[in-house]
Order: sequence, then C-alpha cells, then structure tokens
Amino acid sequence: MLILLYNIYLSKNNKNILLFEFLWFILDWKYLMKTKRSYEMNTNRITLIDELRGFSLLGILLANLLIFQYGIFGKDEIAFFDLPKWDITGYYFTKIFIESSFMPIFAFIFGYALILMADKLQDKQLPIKRYFFRRFIALMIFGFLHTYFIWEGDILLTYGSIGIILLMFLKRKPKTLLVWFIIFSSIIVLLGIGGTEEEAGILYSEETITTFLQESTAIYQTGSYSEIRDHRMNDTPFELGEMELMIILIMAPLMILPMFLIGMYAAHRKWLEQPKYFKRLAILLVPIGLLFKIAPYFITFYDFSMLGGNVLALGYVFLFAHLYEKFRASRFMAAFEQFGKLSLTNYILMSVIFTLIFYAYGLGLFAKVGIWLAVFIAIIVYTLQVIFSNLYLKHFKQGPLEWIIRVIVYWNFKSKPKMKKVQEVDNAI
Repeated sequence: MLILLYNIYLSKNNKNILLFEFLWFILDWKYLMKTKRSYEMNTNRITLIDELRGFSLLGILLANLLIFQYGIFGKDEIAFFDLPKWDITGYYFTKIFIESSFMPIFAFIFGYALILMADKLQDKQLPIKRYFFRRFIALMIFGFLHTYFIWEGDILLTYGSIGIILLMFLKRKPKTLLVWFIIFSSIIVLLGIGGTEEEAGILYSEETITTFLQESTAIYQTGSYSEIRDHRMNDTPFELGEMELMIILIMAPLMILPMFLIGMYAAHRKWLEQPKYFKRLAILLVPIGLLFKIAPYFITFYDFSMLGGNVLALGYVFLFAHLYEKFRASRFMAAFEQFGKLSLTNYILMSVIFTLIFYAYGLGLFAKVGIWLAVFIAIIVYTLQVIFSNLYLKHFKQGPLEWIIRVIVYWNFKSKPKMKKVQEVDNAI
C-alpha cells in the first residue's frame, strides 16, 4: 500500500490536493446510494464485470476470514476454539451463505472475460493463445509467490493453471462448452455420493486434529515469520500418500472448472446483456443453492455443498446483475467497480493486511477476535481499499501488479504496451 501511495504522490506531487481528495471522499461516503455518478462504458469495458469482480472479492474475503483467524484446517473444526453462541451463528452464516459461493463467481467472471478478450484480440488479428498463455503463466507466478511468502489460501495458482487448460476450449462452439460443463458438473454430483467427509470416515482422528490445532494456534500467535511460513507450507494433521496426493491434485481443479466453462458459454450467449432474465434466475437459483448448502447439516448420505456452492454462485451473479440494473448510477455500485478494476492488487493487499492483523509477526490476533468482529474489521478494510482504489485510479489506469502482468504479457517494460490496440481489455482477467 505504501508503494501505491508513493506512486500517487509522485504523479500529483501535491500533498494538499491529495489530502483534500481523500477527506472529500470520506465525507461524501454517506451519500453512496443517493449521489449519482455519470455512467459510461469505459473503453468498451463491460462495467458489470468489474463490479461483479469487486463483489466476489468481498465475499472471498469474508470466507477467507475463517482461514486467516483459525487456519486452513481449524476452520472446519470450530468447536476446538470454544466460540460464544453469537459467533457460532456467524460461523454457520458464513459456511452457508458465503463459503464456496464467491470463488465460483470469480471463476464465472474469469471465463466470461476470457471470451470477451479473445474476441477483441481476434478482431485486431493479434496472437490469442500466446497472449493468454503468458498471462496465465504470470498468474501462476504470482500465485506461487503469494502462497510461499504470504498465505496458503491462494487462488491465483489454481486459476492460472486452469486458464491454460481453458485454452483447449477457447475456440469450441457454445454447445460444446455446455456439454463439458454438464460432464464436469456430473462428476461433482457423483463425488457427493457417500455423504460428508465425517460420515465417510476419511478425516483425521479427533485426537490428531486437537493436538495439531493446539500446536498451530501457538505458532500463529507467537511464532516468527519464518516459523509461521514453515508451518503453513509443511505441517498438516495427517499424512498423504503419493496416490492420495495425486488424486487431490487432479480432482481439485475439477471442482471449479465447470464455473469457468459456464462463464465462457454465458459470454457467447451474452447472458449479462439480458437484464429481463436477471430477477427470475436469481429468484430460482438462490433458494435452490441455499437449500443445497444447508442440506449437509441434516442429511449425511450425500454431500450437497459443492453443487450448492456453484448453484448459489450463479444465483448471486444474477441477483447482483439485477441490482446493478436498478442502482448502476449509485456510488455504492461504483465502489465494487473501483475495487474490481484493481482486483489483483487488492486481492494480494488483502492477504498482506489480514496476515498482519492475525499472525504473530503483526498484531497476533489469531483465534482471539471472533466471527462478527472479524467481519466488521473486514468491511472497514474493504471500504478503505475502495477509497484507495478510487483515488489511485484518478491518477493511473491500472494497479502496480496489473502493470507487472502487462510487462510479462507484452514483454515490454515501457509505460505503453506494444499491443496498444487491446489496452482496454488488459484488466479483464
């Protein structure tokens, strides 16, 4: 964040003006839903995509709070942390309404934007697969660095690797994309047979997980940066054989691949340009998705959560799109757009901020805050990032990490890429 603020300072070179803009934005925040903003398509960018991206990152942040403050294994063993009833309510609210329902939105938008970018590149007769391959490799590099140095809950490495797989589907007909979506979705349905993980008996023993969580909590609350990084990267409550590890590595991407494919299909069919269907689809899909998400708490012979997460994600997409049509000129909706335009920078920044809040090399609040207070903190941080994004975009067209992606894609360190003709779609993924 300091680097970004310094960039703004260099471009403006006037502290008083920058301070005035910052204070004005905060004072004007109470008029979010009343004050109108001029609405124009910015260099052919579909604004709804940016706003959906910003909205999905808010949900991803709220879901990731469980990992930030309880660990990637502790988030599903919440009884260990002995939370009060109020926070237990917040925990189940997060598990049902948020967890596993916002990452699929990001995957949907990823696939949707992929087709839009491919069309623009094709119109300009530019090398499509080379452009995307470099872009996805760049995402994988960021994902690896993010995982190793900052936090293990990264999505960039997975999305970059899936992006390379999607190159095989790039020139397929919409009908073919739909068929593959159905095939991979059917795999998810079949994987749910046999009940929840607890019912299937494939999880670690209670004694093992209790010992692990005790050690993990102590490390996150008191350990050094190197100790925490080593724990994140190497320690688990169970040992996986080579076969089990191979199965996980193969199956994990398949869980979210359908959402990428349906996003690509939706772009071909222009789903986000047909507002008359938004409300009806939201009313249909949101309740069905919630029903699937709730079912595992009452039915043990089948795990509906993976299927429910994807259905609910599509419902949220259409619900947000409906609200976008009604309130597109409000500052409230503009907040998601500003955040979404700097999605990569803001995503990494969120990890930096919240690891500093919860881990010992920062404030050391791991397992000390509770669910609702953490949500309150997250909303404050998200709001500050929105304000920052708004100020930043007044002076720059893209964030610093987005610029690095462009350097890798265009193989050019100059301020303007060689492929200038497609500058308007640079931040679409």
